[in-house]
Amino acid sequence: MSDLVPSVDTVDTVDTVDTVDADTLLDWFADHARDLPWRRSDVTPWGVLVSEIMLQQTPVNRVWPVWEQWLARWPRPSDLAAESQGEVVRAWGKLGYPRRALRLHEAAGVLAAEHGDAVPADVDTLLALPGIGTYTARAVAAFAHGRRAPVVDTNVRRVVARAVHGAGDAGPPSNTRDLADVEALLPEDDARAARFSAALMELGAVVCTARNPRCADCPLVDACAWHRAGKPAYTGPTRPTQRYSGTDRQVRGRLLDVLRGTDGPVDKATLDLAWPKAGQREECLDSLLTDGLVEQTPDGHFALPGEQ
Repeated sequence: MSDLVPSVDTVDTVDTVDTVDADTLLDWFADHARDLPWRRSDVTPWGVLVSEIMLQQTPVNRVWPVWEQWLARWPRPSDLAAESQGEVVRAWGKLGYPRRALRLHEAAGVLAAEHGDAVPADVDTLLALPGIGTYTARAVAAFAHGRRAPVVDTNVRRVVARAVHGAGDAGPPSNTRDLADVEALLPEDDARAARFSAALMELGAVVCTARNPRCADCPLVDACAWHRAGKPAYTGPTRPTQRYSGTDRQVRGRLLDVLRGTDGPVDKATLDLAWPKAGQREECLDSLLTDGLVEQTPDGHFALPGEQ
């Protein structure tokens, strides 16, 4: 679930064969869907939007408690918009990619000021919001408003690659091809299409996984092109595995942890204790300043934005 990974639009659209039976998948989803809090009937479109931003490249079990805390504290866009950026970054905690918190704060301000504190249902209107990309706009239209919109994340791409195209993996992303593939599979009815999108994503998350897919539990196994072909190994281009230990992401997180744990600005010596490698630490601090996640005070101290 991510708008952080850029898509490439240079791949020709592939004709999609209708091998995903909507009734079969929807029946499976009715019986096996996880009881995730943002799927419940009383959740507002704002709650869905917050969940989609948080779930980008972050596991469900880490998002769940933070999402509940956010919605209890900021149940409407205007509530979040009225909060300081620093407090929003602090509340984001260890979800990772904290620029998402600033984007969500900025989007909340626009929703409060220009949309009557409501989250729009139209994809193009959603795309105009700060920090809202192709995936998130369509996910909110589908999951918050029940609209027919192709929703494509890594899990969906993998299911389509296997069930429809007979490939073990989806290869490099392409907005044009990927959206066309899913569009061709969607039922025409809005409500069924929205639920189908959720079901396709769920299947990829819990059954048709990247490693050790549970084909025996898959409702689509009999029609799956990859399974019928004997599950050939994928030989195309792959993304490099992302490590975390020792990366700039870890260093930035350590620096932010120091600031989250204080009520005001800290001196440079305190931040220096967060990471031993001075060169990397300085570069990461500079990047946090550039991204607006940290601010420097006139006397040379450092703080979360708006907390000088």
